Amino acid sequence: MAEKFFPNVVWENMWEATIETLYMTGISVAITFILGIILGLLLFLTAKGNLWENAFINKSISAFVNVFRSIPFIILIVLLIPFTMIIVGSMIGENAALPALIIGSAPFYARMVEIGLREIDKGVIEAARSMGASTWTVIWKVLLPESMPALVSGITVTAIALVSYTAMAGAIGAGGLGNLAYLEGFQRSRNDVTVMATIIILIVVFIIQFIGDTISRKLDKR
Repeated sequence: MAEKFFPNVVWENMWEATIETLYMTGISVAITFILGIILGLLLFLTAKGNLWENAFINKSISAFVNVFRSIPFIILIVLLIPFTMIIVGSMIGENAALPALIIGSAPFYARMVEIGLREIDKGVIEAARSMGASTWTVIWKVLLPESMPALVSGITVTAIALVSYTAMAGAIGAGGLGNLAYLEGFQRSRNDVTVMATIIILIVVFIIQFIGDTISRKLDKR
C-alpha cells in the first residue's frame, strides 16, 4: 500500500531524516527550556517592585529578547553563519542548525516564562518573604512550582515552533525532514516525498502537543 501511494519514498532516508529532526528538536528544546527560564526569571525579578529590581538590567535583557524574538528565523540562520562556523565548524548538518534554533527560540520562550511568573499571586510571594525565605528559596519553592503548568504549556508551544524551524533550517542544508522534502521532494518534483515528510512532521507536532497538555494538566493544582 505504501509503495503504491509513495513510490518515490526511500524509507531508510525518511527514517534517518526523522531522527535528525527529532535530534535537532530535542537538543534545542532542552537548552531553550533552561535558557528561557533563566532569562524569564531575570526579566521578572528585575522588573519594578520585584526582588532584584534593576531598570538597567531589565531593559537590557528585554531589548535582547525583543531583538532576537523579532528576527525571522530564516534570516537569523544567515546572520549567525559566522558564529555557527566558530562554534560548530560547519554550516551544513543538524549540529549547524542548533545555534540558530536555540538563539531563535530561547527569547520567545523567555517571554512566556515572564508572563507565567506574572500570573502568580503576589500574596504567595509576600507570604514566603514574610517568613524569612531567601530570594533563592522563593525562586525554587514558590516561583517555579507555582508557574510550572504555564512553563510546560509555554515549552510545548515553543517545541512545536522549533519543529517548523528545523524544517526551514533543512531547506538550507541542516538535514532532517525539511531538507529531505526540499531536496528529494520539491527539487525533483517528487510530491509523494514532500507529502510523507509533511505527514511525519504533523505526527511529531501532535505527539508533542499531547505530551505537553498531559503534563500541564497533571501539574495544574487548580
